[in-house]
Amino acid sequence: MSTLSLRLPESLHKFARELAKRENISINQLITLALAEKLAALGAEDYLEERAKRASKTKFQKAMAKVAKVPPPEYDRL
Repeated sequence: MSTLSLRLPESLHKFARELAKRENISINQLITLALAEKLAALGAEDYLEERAKRASKTKFQKAMAKVAKVPPPEYDRL
């Protein structure tokens, strides 16, 4: 495990301290979870961008042609 020295604005530190206390976790856990969540979101964004580059309109239309042409159920209509 690594140690990271971090400078935070007092207001952000106070908010993190209060939230960690309310969640019954340490500030370290809170920051670790928040960082993990952010990195996962950015990683997903990168993955989707790369996946989109391989997209094919022809393949999409071919897949959509296999979908049954039936009206949606009443609960699923706009």
